[in-house]
Amino acid sequence: MSESAAQKGDTISVHYIGKFPGGKVFDTSMKAEAVKAGLFSPARDYKPLQVVLGAHQVISGFEEALMGMKVNETKEITLPPEKAYGRTGSHPMAGKTLQFKLLVTNIKKQ
Repeated sequence: MSESAAQKGDTISVHYIGKFPGGKVFDTSMKAEAVKAGLFSPARDYKPLQVVLGAHQVISGFEEALMGMKVNETKEITLPPEKAYGRTGSHPMAGKTLQFKLLVTNIKKQ
């Protein structure tokens, strides 16, 4: 694996678009996409999400997808509920299959 690939302990900056199968956007870090989807909030700061790999700050499938990615790489993933918010539970996204488009903007090595 090259030095530039994301690995455990690195801080990854990632832009994302989260959709339900069928294409409805439920969340994004990109202002233009939020406006397009009708989700724009002026109170939100639209910038890449920062994730420390291995720290379980995000759902498992999202974190797994970032492993090995490089700066400016994009990836589209589909996560079953088990890799997202679980098959059951109190989270409003529990039981849902989620799709994400990821774009890594920066990798800060640990």
